[in-house]
Amino acid sequence: MITINDIAEQAGVSRTTVSRVINNTGYVSEKARKRVMDVIGETGYVPSQHAKSLRTKKTKIIGVILPKISTDTSSRTVNGMTEVFEAIGYQILLTSTNLDSEKELEHLKLLQNRQVDGIILIATNTSQALLDEIKASKVPVVLVGQQMAGVPSVTFDDYAAARHMTTLMIEKGHKHIGYIGVDEADRSVGVLRKQGYLDVMTEHGLHIEDAWIQQGDFSIDSGYDAMKRMMHESAGSLDGVFAATDRMALGAWRYIKQQGLSIPGDIAIVGIGSSETSRFIDPAMTTIEYAHAQAGAAAAEIILQILEEDKEISDKKVLDFTLVERDSL
Repeated sequence: MITINDIAEQAGVSRTTVSRVINNTGYVSEKARKRVMDVIGETGYVPSQHAKSLRTKKTKIIGVILPKISTDTSSRTVNGMTEVFEAIGYQILLTSTNLDSEKELEHLKLLQNRQVDGIILIATNTSQALLDEIKASKVPVVLVGQQMAGVPSVTFDDYAAARHMTTLMIEKGHKHIGYIGVDEADRSVGVLRKQGYLDVMTEHGLHIEDAWIQQGDFSIDSGYDAMKRMMHESAGSLDGVFAATDRMALGAWRYIKQQGLSIPGDIAIVGIGSSETSRFIDPAMTTIEYAHAQAGAAAAEIILQILEEDKEISDKKVLDFTLVERDSL
């Protein structure tokens, strides 16, 4: 195996000169630099990233904690991060919690032990335990999807998005609208989206049966079960359902169809997420699109600013949303 000492000997220069050329630090004459680069080209020498990280105390690896790997949201967010990091020679190390909030704490510790330079967490809760772990972290942490005091974050305006969608349903003539949410430990999806729905319904003086508010766990199956409970327990007649995520909306869509009901003729169904599947079902689903790739890129840029000790970073960045109106409403 070719070493830095071999390069120095073949180029007729010192080991320090080779190190300066490789790391682009310190003065090296153009003549010496050319000899070193020629030898590197001839030998195919690749500098050891491990050895370099020992010198610089940087691994150029960013840990990323995802709630689930196999979702459109996660893949788009990671793609956005990757574009930023790859351009400057950083890599990402992915972990998944499978929506287990306890594993968010575990993975924060795990990634620190793996000596990553920083961590991007797509969080599903805002618990004090999580905040305490972030505050104790030996490396910088940036949140995506949730806000916590004193922690840099990239979020979407979940409350405004839910208000916009509920208002649109009412404008389309729907008055008896159910809602499928998630556990309210998740402030963004569980609390803010539900509050947007509730506030608009109240402002329009529309009645909400207890049975019309159900909870799922982000999965398609949970949306199916929530829709089943809603229809079985309701004393009134639903004419619309707003699910906090597209995946749960797809489950509700399936149950409605199985009952022989028409979408949107009998019941309209909408979601948030603009998943690929929502485009191809019939009728295609009206949804809210978030720029997840932009969120991933923004989180990557923020953590790089922190690592470069840029004092001008903002504590939080809130991204806008886009209505995607299709045939289910």
